[in-house]
Formats: sequence, C-alpha cells, structure tokens
Amino acid sequence: MRRIVVVGTQWGDEGKGKITDYLAQRADVVVRYQGGNNAGHTVVINNQKYSLHLLPSGILNPNIINVMANGMVIDPKAFCQELSKIKTPFKLFVSNRAHIVLPYHPKLDLAYELSKGDAKIGTTHKGIGPAYTDKVARIGLRVGTFVNENRFYHHLKELVERKNYELSLYKQPLLDFESIFAEYREYAKVMEPFVCDTSILLNELIEQDKKILFEGAQGVLLCLDHGTYPYVTSSSPTAASVPLNTGIAPWLVEGAIGVTKAYTTRVGSGPMPSEIEGELAHYIRETGREYGTTTGRPRRIGWLDTVILRHTKCVSGLSYLAVTLLDVLTGIDELKIVTSYNLDGQEIDYLPSDIEDYERVMPNYMVLPGWKTDISQVKSYDELPKEAKNYLDVISNLVGVKIGMFSVGPDRNQTIMIEPFF
Repeated sequence: MRRIVVVGTQWGDEGKGKITDYLAQRADVVVRYQGGNNAGHTVVINNQKYSLHLLPSGILNPNIINVMANGMVIDPKAFCQELSKIKTPFKLFVSNRAHIVLPYHPKLDLAYELSKGDAKIGTTHKGIGPAYTDKVARIGLRVGTFVNENRFYHHLKELVERKNYELSLYKQPLLDFESIFAEYREYAKVMEPFVCDTSILLNELIEQDKKILFEGAQGVLLCLDHGTYPYVTSSSPTAASVPLNTGIAPWLVEGAIGVTKAYTTRVGSGPMPSEIEGELAHYIRETGREYGTTTGRPRRIGWLDTVILRHTKCVSGLSYLAVTLLDVLTGIDELKIVTSYNLDGQEIDYLPSDIEDYERVMPNYMVLPGWKTDISQVKSYDELPKEAKNYLDVISNLVGVKIGMFSVGPDRNQTIMIEPFF
C-alpha cells in the first residue's frame, strides 16, 4: 500500500500521532485532512515530547512534504504559535480552500455550550464547531481569501458585524473589527508563503508514485455521521472522508490503519459502555498519562470495546490494527474485553443510532489473564509474554482484522511492526 489513512478507531487520543510519526519515516508525504486545533497529537522522539495540534505529524522530519488539506479549519493564531516552535527545517503546504477560525468562533462555541446546560457536548471551546457551521452556511472565510489583504478586510468587516449581533443575543462582549484585522493580517503574512491548491499538489505527487499518509483528528466515534451523535465533532475522521477533504479520487486511497489503545479512553460527555471507575481507572490513567493534549482534562477510562472496533471497521474500513499503550496494562491481574452489548434483554453487536439507546446498553465481557513482565523494551511480537500475545490475538480475532503493529511505550523506538504493510 502506497497511500494509506491512519484513523482513530475509538473517541480519539488513540496515539495516531505516534503511529503516523513512525510510519512517516517510510513516507514521502503526510496529509492532515480534517479538524482543527481542538485535537492534539503527542510525538516523543529521543525522549523529547512534541505536542502538535494543527500541523501534520511529519512536520518534524525535514524530508517529508506536509499538507494541511481543504477539510481542515485553521486558527491562524494557533498556526503561527505552533509553527514558531518547530526549530528544524520542514516542508509545508496549506490548502487555499481550508477554512479559517476567527476570534468570534471560540466565543460562540462557549456561548452555545453554556446555553445547553446539562446537555452540553463537552467541546474544547476552540471554535471548531462554529467554524464548520459557517462553512456549511456558506459564510465561512477560506484561506485563499484570508491571505488576500483587501478581500480579507471587506469579508471580515461584514462577518464581525454579523457575529456581533449573534454574540449580543447570548449577552457576550462584542468584538472590535479594527483590532482583529490588525492582528490577523500579520498572521496571514506568515501563512501566505505556504498556501496553494493542495488538491493539484496531491494529485501530482500521486502521479509521481509518492508514498502518502493521511491523518485525521479525533476518532471514528466522533464522526458527525457515524459517531455517537450528538457527542461528536463537526467533521468526519473516517477514511471515507479523505477524498472529499483532500481533493483526490476515492480509489486512490489503498488502505486504512486503525489505531486503537489496548483499552478505551474518552474525553467529554456521552456514553461509554465499558467505563471503569475507582482505583483501577486511576492506575491506568496515571500509568498511561491519560490527560488531554489540548485541554489537559483527565480522560475517562474503560476496557477495550470490540463492538466499537467492528463499527469502525464497518464505516471506515480497516486494513490493519495498530495497538498502542499495551505496556500500560502490565501488572493488572485480569483484563476484560467487550464482545457484545445487551439492550432491553437482547444481545446486540452494533452501536444504536439513538444516543438514548446507546446510553442504556450493558456490555458483555470476555475475561483474560494479565501479565506481570515488563514489556517496554521488547522489539518483536515473539518477545512478548504469552498472555500479552494472547491478548493481541483475541483482539484480532474478535475484530476480524490483522494486527499490523503495536507499541509498548511513548518513544518512536518502542513501536513494533508485525506486518510490512507500508
């Protein structure tokens, strides 16, 4: 496979950045195809930690072409701040069709959340949802307009007037057009050299037979269409969304790598059938450093749920699984894996579309023995203790997808490939 997608199979935070970074050493191009800076990828190289929110995971490799495609919504201030922290040479291209996040978007994001009371979604207040709303409503500002100072001035003036009216309805402070323009015109100057038609670029690179990795933000269960709606993001992280969000033909995507933790985590509100409470959840959270890269919020912890993984396989397609944080489970006597759900007395093997039904499902578990041996330094599948091998084998059998790679620690060299798929 020369063109593959790295997708999160759960609610995000599965370690996609680490897997993308590892696979990128074999790639020519890394493409971020959706989302904004409401997500974060953590990459550890030689014990040095890098937190990426907007930039593609290949940005740390000077030989890789990095693309921020049209499906993204880009906060220019965050873009400039993140770019300034990259101290090594890089190659970067930004789509002129991507949409811009402006200061009124986070303010409206917060206002919408506060208005929902107990029914809030649990957004990061980064303005991603309102930016995508403007895109669909056909009043969004695209990168190509943003970097044209004259056009930006006139569009922004109209938009600030419109959004100030909306902010007033929520009794929020109004924004000053001139100060926003003065600040953001400087960000536009920083971004402008990277801007191009990335659809044309990607198709040229495909014609040159370049190896391309596509990476999204969040996970499939946060997909606007196929996730746990309404507790979802405002775009689609599935492999199916790549062609639309990058401007290439669907048949040019050759496969998808589904990244899953060896357990389950979730940030924000919404159902999580396999959730664990108490001391065990605390142990896994602290051992796995399960705190949001973007917000620092503690992640909710649960057992691995293969109903979710099979759902991801169905709606996104999975060529191989990449299992991360396997080492975190070391020392736990018994490990559980969700095999199916019960809903109203019936066993089911799917995610109910209605969130109220999904909140009522009860998980059915398979119990497996854990392992005590430290696995953080193993270099192959064969070096794992038999219980860890069995755990991976059971996952593969329950999901019906081969495990192509796994990781036993945060560093790049703690990632082990089983199948040479890329």
